[in-house]
Order: sequence, then structure tokens, then C-alpha cells
Amino acid sequence: MQLDRADHVILDAMQRNARTGLEALAADSGLSVASVQRRVRRLRDAGVILGEVALLDPAKVGQPMGFVVMVELERERLDQIDAFTRRVQAEPQVQQCYYVTGEADFCLICMARDMEDFQALTHRLFFENANVRRFRTSVMMDRKKTGLAVPIP
Repeated sequence: MQLDRADHVILDAMQRNARTGLEALAADSGLSVASVQRRVRRLRDAGVILGEVALLDPAKVGQPMGFVVMVELERERLDQIDAFTRRVQAEPQVQQCYYVTGEADFCLICMARDMEDFQALTHRLFFENANVRRFRTSVMMDRKKTGLAVPIP
């Protein structure tokens, strides 16, 4: 799918605030409201826009602790990778999961109420999984930047 300047303007504005109205998107992009509406629908249908979410303050919803966890698997067979991925995707406390290169096989971003809650998560995901060789955890001290915005040329 080829994206033009108007698509870039629309996508950039929607990344900053998904609730931006069609009128504002039309004014920013120089298109009519109907054209913007069609483009947004096309961008969603094509999978360029994957979803629209509300960003929450983790501390205000009872999940003040954040962790970066590097996970190394014992065996890196496709079925083992898929099994671990399914397990992680089913766990609500795992916010993000990346299959990575280097010493670790996966990088997880996890949330928890407290250390006891995180310890329970480690038991479910790592200690009870015979294919997890080791995991290393870093506690997030402070959030300096969070987001999922993709740079648009």
C-alpha cells in the first residue's frame, strides 16, 4: 500500500491523539471530511492502523511496578518459541513481548502491583516452564518516555 503526504498527516495526528476528529484531520491534511473518512477506513482495512487504545497511568490503576525481563530458552525450536509466545500473550501482566537476537531470546515488559505479584508472575511464566533456561529482570525506576508511535517521514 502506497502512503501519500495526506496519509502521513492523518497517521501522525492519529498517533498523537486517536480521538482527533475528522474535521481536524481534514483541515490538517487539506482533504474533505469524506475523503479523510474513506482514507481512515482504508488504513484500518489494510492493517496500517492496528488499533486505537487509551493510555493509562499504571500507578493509578494499581500496577505501579514495571519490569524489563530478558528470557533465554533452553531449546529454540519453532514449536517451543510458539508455545512460549502463546503463554506470554495470554498473560495480562505482560504488556509487550519481543523475540530478539543476542544473549536472550525474548524481551518482556511486565507490570505488577508489588514484588509479591511479580514473583507470582515469574513462577507462572518462567519457573513452571521447563524450556526457560534463565531470565534476568530489571526494575523500572521511573518512566522517562513511553509510547508506541512510529516515526512518519
